[in-house]
Amino acid sequence: MTKKIIRRISFLILAVLSIFSLSFCGSKEDSSGKINVRIAYFPNIIHTQALVMKHQGTLEEKWKDRCDVTWTSFNAGPAETEAIFAGEIDLGYMGPVPAVNANVKSNGDVKIISNATNAGAILLARKDAGISSVKDLAGKKIAVPQLGNTQHLCLLSLLTEHGLSASDVTVTASSNADIVNLMDAGRIDAAVVPEPWGTTIEKNGNTKVILDYDELFLKGDYPSALVIASRDFLEKHPDLVRDFLEVHEEATLFINENPEDMLAIVNAEIKDATGKSLDTDIIQSAFTRIKADSTLNTDAIMTFADISKEEGFIQNVPEETDVFDTERNP
Repeated sequence: MTKKIIRRISFLILAVLSIFSLSFCGSKEDSSGKINVRIAYFPNIIHTQALVMKHQGTLEEKWKDRCDVTWTSFNAGPAETEAIFAGEIDLGYMGPVPAVNANVKSNGDVKIISNATNAGAILLARKDAGISSVKDLAGKKIAVPQLGNTQHLCLLSLLTEHGLSASDVTVTASSNADIVNLMDAGRIDAAVVPEPWGTTIEKNGNTKVILDYDELFLKGDYPSALVIASRDFLEKHPDLVRDFLEVHEEATLFINENPEDMLAIVNAEIKDATGKSLDTDIIQSAFTRIKADSTLNTDAIMTFADISKEEGFIQNVPEETDVFDTERNP
């Protein structure tokens, strides 16, 4: 092999390594010398603190002399997970099952650092489907927003609890908006959906609630949204993580102490992101099934991990010390 060829190969290897290292780097300083903190969230009511913090600009005010804040909206856990893996997100709000999956697939590089909201999902059935209990789901077609997501695992746990298995039902994955239409058209018999879709389907009039938010799974004492962080950001900016969690806690208190103001803010942010706000009666009813709470329920999260492993969505259940990082909690 000639020296010229060796140099070309060496150059290519260095180029590839440079690209690889860039894709996993943490937040960078912008042209003003400030750190750009990149935060992921969903424009839905489950990610309540994110919507409140974004609307009020509390992080921007706290970090005005040190950081710029970039809010990035996602519509699905896998897309947010890919962005984290690509080094494009530092902190974010995510459902418990996607968060555990991200932790496992990243070998612990995605950490759960706080809770956000609890419960917020229900089991509904068409009134003419002949379903009045969980056991009546046998032989029926049930919709969930995504296979392997939080609502799907709640359903699988529910089936097991009542002596059924996944093979006893037909589970179909559809977007929440499509589930509304499928239910109206009679193409599904039941659905497990998060709010505000549960209330939306319920108010259409042709369905009934079989299990409410506090009956579906762990009496409602389980997370529907968590706060996650990349290990790189945690290690490089522990002070910023502490700041973020303090503001997150302040937002949680605001939500619980100012329900009317909170609803207006959340609806305004949803309209800003999606172009459409929720009807007042829908969002008010939906929030009766959701609790904003920053306290982590590690047992519930690890229960989701166990179910994910049993159902083949992850290969192993990680150690709790690899999943959580709560050292910087206020």
